[in-house]
Amino acid sequence: MDNKKDRLVRGTALGGRVRAFAVRTTALVDELRRRHDTYPTATAALGRTVTAAAMMGAMLKGQEKLAVMVKGNGPIGQITAESNAFGEVRGYVTNPHVHLPSNSLGKLDVAGAVGTEGFIDISKDLGMKEPYRGSVPIISGELGDDFTYYFAVSEQTPAAVGLGVLVETDNSVRVAGGFIVQLLPGLTDEEITEIERAVGALPSVTALLEEGLEPEEMLRYLLPDAVIMDELDIKFVCQCSRERVEQTLVSLGEKELERLIEEDDQAEVVCHFCNEAYVFNKDELQVILDQAKS
Repeated sequence: MDNKKDRLVRGTALGGRVRAFAVRTTALVDELRRRHDTYPTATAALGRTVTAAAMMGAMLKGQEKLAVMVKGNGPIGQITAESNAFGEVRGYVTNPHVHLPSNSLGKLDVAGAVGTEGFIDISKDLGMKEPYRGSVPIISGELGDDFTYYFAVSEQTPAAVGLGVLVETDNSVRVAGGFIVQLLPGLTDEEITEIERAVGALPSVTALLEEGLEPEEMLRYLLPDAVIMDELDIKFVCQCSRERVEQTLVSLGEKELERLIEEDDQAEVVCHFCNEAYVFNKDELQVILDQAKS
């Protein structure tokens, strides 16, 4: 595994008419692989999704949060990722034990795992009464193209999204990362054509990371005049806690809690996002039941 720290950079180019993000997520994706025991194709699909979520989280401000759900018709089931403006990311897949033969390019068959029909749903909690929601159909299942399509349709911002995860023979993550280039109003046709050409000629994200390029070097590879505005450390953080799980148990209601005490003597709750198990014994469940009654 690439032992460099996961980090994201945000920059602009062409006098502020292009906004760009680049990120290394190797440690994040390997942490998720370890926690969820994902097989290589599932690791790549989850890794690409959390990488996109990390960059989209960096577009938020303050306490705003973002949730990405990829609901395809492939064997992996749903991919869920959450992120925020502080670089905190978490995610999981319904079926982590999915690994398929390589595709025609000799790469991990992410589209085969995700499926080529379905939707990508994005929900942003911007501190309003209702979250902002956007949804687009899956167009390729490879995910980079699908997030590109999301920006064009749902946010009306032409963009290029590159995502990559390289998995070692021992299933660990060798490198992972990505970029988003957004085209803002005011660009000439020639400038747009030049950016499209640069994106088209770019080696894969994993090839650049394997060469040792830092996120800012990746951006300059694409946009030679890129000005780096700021950077952000990216890390796996789960918001679950014993207290939150207690509240979930309270919400089950008195009858279900009484059943757990009588039949099971205990309750075990496992967090989807981090796979941590919280065990409550009979006495602890009785306290929670008393709370539910009060």
